[in-house]
Amino acid sequence: MHNNNRLLIIAAAFFVISCFTNETKGQDGTVKINKTGKDWKLEVDGHPFYIKGVVGDQYLSKVKEYGGNSIRIGWHKDELDEASSLGLKALVNLPADAERYGFDYNDTSGIRKQTEKIISIVKKTKDHPAVLMWAIGNELDFVPPLEPFNPRVWDAVNQAAKAIHAVDPNHPVMTVIGTSMMGKVADIVKRCPDLDLLGINTYGDIYTLPLTLEKYGWTKPYLISEWGPDGYWEVRKTTWGAPYEQTGLEKYLCYEKKYKSAINNGNGRCLGSYVFYWNGFKQETTHTWFCMFDSTGLESPLVGLMHQMWTGKKPANTAPLVDSLNIGNYVRYQNIVFDRGKSQRARVIAHDIDKDKLTFKWEIRPEAKYAAYAGQGEAVPEPLSNLIQGQAESITFISPSESGAFRLFVYVYDGKGHFSTGNLPFYVR
Repeated sequence: MHNNNRLLIIAAAFFVISCFTNETKGQDGTVKINKTGKDWKLEVDGHPFYIKGVVGDQYLSKVKEYGGNSIRIGWHKDELDEASSLGLKALVNLPADAERYGFDYNDTSGIRKQTEKIISIVKKTKDHPAVLMWAIGNELDFVPPLEPFNPRVWDAVNQAAKAIHAVDPNHPVMTVIGTSMMGKVADIVKRCPDLDLLGINTYGDIYTLPLTLEKYGWTKPYLISEWGPDGYWEVRKTTWGAPYEQTGLEKYLCYEKKYKSAINNGNGRCLGSYVFYWNGFKQETTHTWFCMFDSTGLESPLVGLMHQMWTGKKPANTAPLVDSLNIGNYVRYQNIVFDRGKSQRARVIAHDIDKDKLTFKWEIRPEAKYAAYAGQGEAVPEPLSNLIQGQAESITFISPSESGAFRLFVYVYDGKGHFSTGNLPFYVR
């Protein structure tokens, strides 16, 4: 009797250990890229992982809540801890410097120090549960406005990639490029054999990306490391150089088409994407161009759209959409020019499929003085006071008393946590 009990206890203990071993098997943080036929797949701990990611550092709990699974962030422990606590994986940006900031890729000593710093970070960070993969720098080839770059940058990137693999074989390594001068891809193919994949920041040219990569010989997988609306460098402009920003409806349709047609399209080579920009207002040509939230945390239509794209389910309540706005009899793409101090009329057309009651806010801001790269150092133009009469679908306003370039902005709210925007540039002579 006692021997039987002992055998039962031993058997039970063996069963518990066996179950624990089976549950934890493959849970070591290993990330792999596998190829089956012509298709590439990302795996995390042996399970398929298609990247549904964001670029940004705010409202991260909503990424997980709305069906996302990754975030593009830095290497600092507090960032990674937050991602891990939310069940998110991180594309970790490693600090490779760029020529646009004064780095010299002919300086072998500087390259060695940069590589040593990268490896130091990887050694300290590689076992963090949030780490998905490593990104060596961001658009290292871009020298504003579009100057030639030193091709030795790719030698330094490959040197770093090879060193990373030596200390961390469990996470893929990439670098991130933009889509200017795409002939560089052929050079990356030649000089960077140790990269596992390529990250690409792409906007209006996202649809032709697979053909472009094929043209220049990139046969490995890639991911879209940054994407969003059509960029201010890609759209039509006024005669004084002010770009036309898409309305809320146009951005919604733009993001939807890009995600379905150019990202999650089953082409077998794209491992996923990071949508831009999962934050509040960010000044880059305008404060509304790329943001997916406003400064108080209200959600633009793009947040609900990504919720739907990631999960296949529509949100319970959706944001309103600004269809269009007009100033007087002007239509879009006409150069809108006024005399100083004259009364004008403006109207917005917006809709809300939930039939929520909409409220409106209008403001006039001077046109921004554009920065050289990604809005860095670009000042936010403050709204002008005492020019607008009323805050409804239709308003009157007085053109500014000083000559120059301005924009009329409208914000539409549904009272349910959502907003949408539109704006038009105009000139005062």
